[in-house]
Amino acid sequence: MVDFEVVSLPDTDHVDVGDTAPDFTRPLVNDEFWEDAALSELTAEGPVLLVFFTMDGAFPATYMWNEIRDRAWEADGDLTIVGLSISDPYAHKQLIEERGMDYRLFSDPQNGVAEEYGIGHDLDGMAGVSEPRPAVFLLDDERTVEYAWVADEWPDFPDYDEVEDAIDGL
Repeated sequence: MVDFEVVSLPDTDHVDVGDTAPDFTRPLVNDEFWEDAALSELTAEGPVLLVFFTMDGAFPATYMWNEIRDRAWEADGDLTIVGLSISDPYAHKQLIEERGMDYRLFSDPQNGVAEEYGIGHDLDGMAGVSEPRPAVFLLDDERTVEYAWVADEWPDFPDYDEVEDAIDGL
């Protein structure tokens, strides 16, 4: 049994429905290589589900990506699903291989993107170390947020059926 305490997170002023999601450029990793890519390049091709998650190897990351992989939301249309965490490209490549994922993951070790989105979270007991809160943003082709979920406690996970309904509503 995992031994952890549920912790309430402070309120946040995060990007929300109707807002334009901040654009960014970071290394985008797949199972073979990585290269710098902009979020706007992805949304120009159609809607994007942007999933912020804890560092690779942490159980919430594994749980979230297993659930998303098993639901195969991208199979029925032009939806692109990408993730973002503080983990480096090497760790992302390993997570993709271990989980059998067909998703690409942005690497943001300085956590600047999460800060721009209003979802940075300082890790207890680790001075100067932060990661994104778990969060899901469904963006249209102009980066308008169509759906937003941000964790308000740790650990916390999105209502996957609610995310699926938002995707179906595009």
